[in-house]
Amino acid sequence: MKVLLTGGCGFIGSAVVRHLLRTTDHTVVNVDKMTYAASEDALEEGRGHNRHILIRADICDAGALRQVFTAHDPDAVMHLAAESHVDRSIDGPSDFVQTNVVGTFTLLEAARRHHAGLSPARKAAFRFHHISTDEVFGALDHGDPPFTETTAYDPRSPYSATKAASDHLVRAWHHTYGLPTLVSNTCNNYGPWQFPEKLIPLVTLNALQGKELPVYGDGSNIRDWIFVDDHAEALVHVLEQGQAGETYAIGGRQPRTNLEVVRAICAHLDKRVPDPAGPRERLIRFVTDRPGHDFRYEIDPSRAEAALGWKAPNDFETGLGKTIDWYLAHESWWTTVRAARYAGQRLGTAA
Repeated sequence: MKVLLTGGCGFIGSAVVRHLLRTTDHTVVNVDKMTYAASEDALEEGRGHNRHILIRADICDAGALRQVFTAHDPDAVMHLAAESHVDRSIDGPSDFVQTNVVGTFTLLEAARRHHAGLSPARKAAFRFHHISTDEVFGALDHGDPPFTETTAYDPRSPYSATKAASDHLVRAWHHTYGLPTLVSNTCNNYGPWQFPEKLIPLVTLNALQGKELPVYGDGSNIRDWIFVDDHAEALVHVLEQGQAGETYAIGGRQPRTNLEVVRAICAHLDKRVPDPAGPRERLIRFVTDRPGHDFRYEIDPSRAEAALGWKAPNDFETGLGKTIDWYLAHESWWTTVRAARYAGQRLGTAA
């Protein structure tokens, strides 16, 4: 199979590229705009691999997408390209509307034209897999049941609102035009190659450097976590086994408060690289909460697990240990990224 994958140099996208190249015979056509959070290094052996083709293009560019579909004739699409940082969406929502909504629409139209020209057998086998987030469902309170595939949408931030819009577009293109689409919603990802504005790498690297560890509010906000390599594996299961028109809620069954996550990072680092100044929890600082900060996200992945015959193999402590070991071994990468100060933009707050 030839898979057209958008955003394949991003954090989750690069994990999917690596997984496809390591575990399947599929060819990957990787379309990436190469914005601030993209990294060719994250492709690892994908750079120069004979089954990986990197195309620098914007998914909002209809002409560029037509050329990609014509030249490479894909059998499936995995759509991961997105603006994804909530703080950035609050500061500048325009980019999120453009990429997440307009970009998804443009890609859907290119895929629809391509799908219409396929032979009957290829048309039946074609899939458009749209990768989304649990944030589209809004916020949970204490005691509320976790999100499932049938939870009503209630987005609260510019990021989650634009992702919700893109989900609706994908389903509309299935019901209106017969495009064989799949949607998957997942929880917070963490692992190697994550851009260091997100919670786990930001706290890890600040703690290593003896800097303050900023935590929003009192740190009681709860997130569900999945190791990025586990998520990549699940996404390939969805692509290969998923039924057109269906939604799959993918989770790791690992909810934690933000404060628990920060303390776990401190404990892992204190064991691996003790700080002469003392335990790193001393660096935690509680800061003013961000606008519209959802209290709790959690996914019930039972239906997806049963449908795909898959469960996340790593629990949070195991995955976190692997992640911290990776950052300790790749100091040259993250020091370069942090020195660039995110292309002149501000450092994000941790949690």
